[in-house]
Formats: sequence, structure tokens, C-alpha cells
Amino acid sequence: MSAAERTKRTRVPAGRRRQFGAGVVLLLAAVLVGALLAALPATDGREAGAACAPRKVASWAPDQGTTGEFTRYGDDASRADDWSGGDGTHSVRLPDGRVLWLFSDTFLGRVHAPPNRSGQPHSWRDGSAPFVRNSAVVMDRSGRLERTLPAPVFADPAAGQWRWPVAAKVEPRSPGSAEQVVRVLLWTRATGTGPWIYGLPLATEVATLSLPGLRLEGVVRVSDQSTVQDPAERVLYGTTAVDGEEYTYVFGGNDGKTATGAASQAFLARVPRGRLAEPGAWRYWDGEGWGDRAAPVLGDGAKKGVGSAYTVVRDEGTWVLFTMAAGVEGLSTITSYWSCAPSGPWHGPAKGFTPPLPADSAPQQRTAVYNPQAHPALRGDDGRLLLSYDVNWLDPDPRAAQANVSRNVSLYRPRFLRLRLAPGD
Repeated sequence: MSAAERTKRTRVPAGRRRQFGAGVVLLLAAVLVGALLAALPATDGREAGAACAPRKVASWAPDQGTTGEFTRYGDDASRADDWSGGDGTHSVRLPDGRVLWLFSDTFLGRVHAPPNRSGQPHSWRDGSAPFVRNSAVVMDRSGRLERTLPAPVFADPAAGQWRWPVAAKVEPRSPGSAEQVVRVLLWTRATGTGPWIYGLPLATEVATLSLPGLRLEGVVRVSDQSTVQDPAERVLYGTTAVDGEEYTYVFGGNDGKTATGAASQAFLARVPRGRLAEPGAWRYWDGEGWGDRAAPVLGDGAKKGVGSAYTVVRDEGTWVLFTMAAGVEGLSTITSYWSCAPSGPWHGPAKGFTPPLPADSAPQQRTAVYNPQAHPALRGDDGRLLLSYDVNWLDPDPRAAQANVSRNVSLYRPRFLRLRLAPGD
């Protein structure tokens, strides 16, 4: 700065000097207020110090170890009441280091070594194998599956209705309590026809399991959707649940895709830690804040949206959502979205990828990949995320589908990938 400029700057009239001083004070006040606001958790899930940036899947590879462990356990013929196959794969790490794996529709019973009755080189189960609506398998701290809890774990609430377990969390029995329990979110469904052959959505419930014994203590209904006239507009919560500092963020979805072929929408609830089993503690994102009515956080009914089962994880300060790609023929491609808050806005979809089917699953046009689920408690030492996906045989007749997945048991077991996330566009 020149001497003339310095002289000019110092020759400010008194009135102007007062205005200038007031402006500096206001500016400093604004900076201080902004700093204080930045230090507080935001109401939509953003938290202090969390740096958000676009994220994408940089690479992925099959995880043969975890997939193989479920193959080993499912093929073990030493007991007749063990898990031999299932879908709806979710997991939760227990305080003692064990992992509880939760499944929806499940086959129990012995598996027979190949060849099967058709002469094919597949392990198989016979038609008398028990079939239950849910199950749970315990993995020890070393990563070895060790036992199946008596199944079904969650009894049918009424004739023609059943419960599918989804996300689970370990939390205090009540806020501030030193005692911990497992809360398991359940989807209650009822027998349906037409587009609802896999069940009419009825309600979201929360079950409580004791620790360390995993004894069922009770089930509470937290969101009853049975009075919503159009089943496609009913929202079930618990496809995934993510911890914040003060709240558990519980994601849900409607079954619009089931009825119309369009992409389903994602919804969001939050619950104070330790209060998942209290219906009155649940609040829903309504588009502007948290209240009693829910608005979708993702889904335009066409190219953007989710499958009825999807998953969300936090990668540093970024929320990352994995789902089956909308608008893709058949069920084959997994895609992702990212956001700086669980309520959005969600950016994407990113370029998808197609995970492998079992090598002996021909004809592959009759098989489907679905229900991608992240297992952040089993993230590798190298930081790679564990993601499971389910495989099934597509058939409009559920009995025919069951027969085919019994002829080849690898068709109805979870398979696993390791994903590396990196900065995205």
C-alpha cells in the first residue's frame, strides 16, 4: 500500500468512522454466531467437526472368507435345527465381541452333498426341510458361526401374519442406564395377493433381546400402517439404522415399487439413544424438521429412488446409501448415493456395479440380486466396508421358487463383498 493510500484511508470523516466501526462489530458478531452454530449438532443429523465430501465406490471384490463361512455352516449336517439358508441379512456387534446375524425367511434342516436329485453338482435340501419366517445365528469373536437360536425367534403376531427382522442396535435399556440390550426392528406383514405375494406391509415393531443371553423379552409396535388404505403408501422403518451422537437415525421405505414398478421412496425417523422401544419417542422427517408426519428424503418414482430394502453407512462425515438401481431391468445392479445429512439432499445415483452370482446358478436370467446391506462393525483393518447381498430364484409361484433354491442351496444364502470408498465427483 502506498503512502498516499494510507493517508487517504486514515482521513475518514467522523460519521463514516462510526459507521465503519459499527460494521466491524456486526461482522465480528456474525462470525462469532456462525462459529457457535457450527459447534452445535444440526437438527438434520450433521454434527460438529464432521467433514462431508462426495463419496463413491472406488473398487470392490468378493469376500470369499465370509461367504465361505456361511457355506460351511449351512452345509453342516450335524444338526437338523440349524440355519441352512435365508435372506434379509442384517448384523449387529454385541458388547462381548460376538456378532448376531438376523435373517428373514429361513430354511432349517440338513443339507445333502452333491450331486442333487437332478444329477447337478449342487448341495441340496429335501422338500421336508423346515421353513420359518425368521432366524438368528451367532458368530463368535473369531468370525466363526457357532449356533442358531431356536427359530423362529419372533413368533407370528396373528394367523396369516409374520415378522421379518431388519436392523438391530445395542443400546442402553433406558437413557443413561448402564445395562444394555439388543433392539431388533421388525417388519410385520400379512398374506397378500397380486403384487403383494411377498406380503402386505402392516407395521414396524421393536423387539428387545437380553444380553448376554439373547432372550426375547417383548415386542412393541412403534408404527402401525394397517389403516393406510393404499398398501403402496405404507412405510416400514428399519431397513437400516445408523448411530448419531444423540439419536439413532432409522431409515424406512414404502412398497411403491412392488405395486407399480416405480422406484420406492426412502423415509427417515430419529429416536433418542436408549428409546427405540418407546413409540412416543419417534420423530419423522417431514421435509423441514422433525414431527409426527413423514415426507420422503429420496425418490422421484423414476430414475432416483430405492428398493424396499437398502442400507446407509457413515464414512467420516458423509452418509452413503446403497440400493438396487432404479429403472434397471431385473434385479442385478447396486448403486449408491451420498449426502451430508441423513435427511438429504441425496446426490446420485452413482455408476452401479453388478456383483457375481453363484458360479453354478444357471440359467442366470432366473436369478436375482437384492437387499444390499452394509455391516460396518465388520469393516476390515484396511478400512474396506463389508457389504452383503441376497440371491434368489425369480418365479411368480413361491412354491416353485422354494423348490429351486432347495435344489441348489447356494441360491438362498448371503454373499459378501469388500468395498473401498473414495472421494467422488
